[in-house]
Amino acid sequence: MDTVRGVLIDIDGVLTVSWEPLDGAVDALRAIRDAGLPVALVTNTTSRTRRRIAATLVDAGFPVAQQDVLTAPAATAAYLREHRPGAACLLLNSGDVEEDLDGVRLVSGPGAEPDVVVLGGAGPEFGYEALNEVFGHLQRGAELLAIHRNLFWRTDAGMQLDSGAFLLGLERAAGTEAVVLGKPAEAFFAAALRSLGVGAGEAVMIGDDVESDVLGAQANGLTGVLVRTGKFRPDAEEGIDGHRPQHVVDSIADVPALLGLG
Repeated sequence: MDTVRGVLIDIDGVLTVSWEPLDGAVDALRAIRDAGLPVALVTNTTSRTRRRIAATLVDAGFPVAQQDVLTAPAATAAYLREHRPGAACLLLNSGDVEEDLDGVRLVSGPGAEPDVVVLGGAGPEFGYEALNEVFGHLQRGAELLAIHRNLFWRTDAGMQLDSGAFLLGLERAAGTEAVVLGKPAEAFFAAALRSLGVGAGEAVMIGDDVESDVLGAQANGLTGVLVRTGKFRPDAEEGIDGHRPQHVVDSIADVPALLGLG
């Protein structure tokens, strides 16, 4: 850990649950900041914009600025601007993230003929009619993008289904495979490392999702730290397909000590 020069931290389930700070999270982030380590807050959250996320965290006492926050919707917009400029995009998402989709041409409503369907975070909008409409567009040849593949997340009401559960069905039914832009996509981690100015071997990723956060980071050369908060389940420590998290701690509060910060 003495080679760490940058820290990537997931937000939901690591710093907060339902946007309420977890015990010790504010102090832990302050300790990391005070040690001079640059921080990127990397999140698959699709319910809020970068600006609103930063403001919410600041209100809770976290030392955060908007430029510290890298969201999967922003990464999706960057991909679309580069690879599908001007494409008509249908967004199915719970939450308003249009501010982070700058330069993307969104279409909706009767008669919409999207070139691309973008699947965001799940919520009440993911009913049969909406999902069947997406299925119809895919059958007609629309490309499928997914802001993330998360199957579930934790709220103050417990575990809740996320869009990954619906994405699997759409892919199977339409005979297609989505391009995923959030964690654990290589491009997402690469963008976070560029923002910090560090290499993968100099960075640590702290998350509660063993697959998307921790093993995804490790596959891209970062050091992975799994926390036992958020969506963590005991079997996560065993990893997936023989790949295990390099470090497991009870919470973000234990990370400063893990990094040798006191």
